[in-house]
Amino acid sequence: MKLFPYPRLRGTVSLRVDAARVKAPEQPREQLDSRARSVIERVVALGMADTEDWESATLTVSATIPAKATEPGGPWSDVAVVAVLTDRSTNTRVTSRLVPEAEGGREWRGELQLLRSDVFDRAGLTVQVIATVDGVPGRIVGEAADDWIVDVRSDTPTRQQSFDIKEVGFAKGPRWLQSFVDVPWIVTAAGALPTVHINTDFEGMTDVLATEGRGAEGLVNEMLVSQMAADVWTAVFHAAIGDLEIEDDGTPLFPHGWRGEVLREMLPDVMADRTLEDALREVHRRRVGVATGWTELQPRIQYAAMRRAEVPRRLSETVRGLEKLKREDEA
Repeated sequence: MKLFPYPRLRGTVSLRVDAARVKAPEQPREQLDSRARSVIERVVALGMADTEDWESATLTVSATIPAKATEPGGPWSDVAVVAVLTDRSTNTRVTSRLVPEAEGGREWRGELQLLRSDVFDRAGLTVQVIATVDGVPGRIVGEAADDWIVDVRSDTPTRQQSFDIKEVGFAKGPRWLQSFVDVPWIVTAAGALPTVHINTDFEGMTDVLATEGRGAEGLVNEMLVSQMAADVWTAVFHAAIGDLEIEDDGTPLFPHGWRGEVLREMLPDVMADRTLEDALREVHRRRVGVATGWTELQPRIQYAAMRRAEVPRRLSETVRGLEKLKREDEA
């Protein structure tokens, strides 16, 4: 545990990468889609870019800081929130100041630019809250509880896996799975990472998931994986919203780790036109019955999950791919 000779912020500082784009000389910027980011594992994979010779990247970064950071009368002043990217292998350190979305608010946002040549493989991204304390400027009074990884080579945004996958025959597997023997998979979200239990007793399931390519089986594989990912998003949302810390005045707080990041990612679609804090408060009130409308939120949760899993795009590609294969067979 580090000790500091000056007051530090209490509470959690959280960090998110909301978007990423890359740029090659004399080419338009390429906006990477949501598959390049994993909010569960906090990784952005710039290697997913179609622009192979890109030279620079721009990350849209947002942070949530404790409300006390900007309250009047605190022990600090001149508060600034800074995104910091570091790569020890190249001795690179890049910083960018974020700006508050509202005066005195907790949400800060900005962009950080990096050069491809400055990062060998992976760089760490964090957020620091800087302030003047006891007349001394530039003191770090808070920093993100969990950092992000910026991977410039990989096309998969994982530290290891974005969720755990276990293949098991439900019929003779753990007792709690035996009652689900007639379904292809079950998602649980109680552990350190969400887990997808694949039912190897379900006829043809493992064969389809092992198939790649643009044939009919490969198209079905991609559709199944997308639907599986949507189930994961739905499960982790419900797990996260049921694991909130509540302050004495009844205000819900974002949970730590991937649960908090999942809520920050999905709430804008679940409760549109509200701030993250207002959306969290309203969803919590509906879930515990203080306010009505929890049932009415389920389609919005499903919508947010399907968007993150890109089910609409995968389904469209599957339909078009199957139609193309049919035309080729008839030709």
